[in-house]
Amino acid sequence: MKKQDLNVAFKDYNPNQLMFLPPSLEELIPAQHPGRVVHQIIERIDLSEVYSRYSENGSSSYHPKMLLKVLVY
Repeated sequence: MKKQDLNVAFKDYNPNQLMFLPPSLEELIPAQHPGRVVHQIIERIDLSEVYSRYSENGSSSYHPKMLLKVLVY
């Protein structure tokens, strides 16, 4: 089951989002920072099995990719 097949509401998650005030996260995190490697790897992982475990009921959840990045980093 793919994430698109579910009606699960995740909290907004956009790793490329600009901050309310400058600078952007892109400017704050150095090019060689280990967090960038974690981001690139997690973005390539198929998390459809994780998505299928979420309920369509209740309030929105934190995005699984964001939570996994925090755990791995």
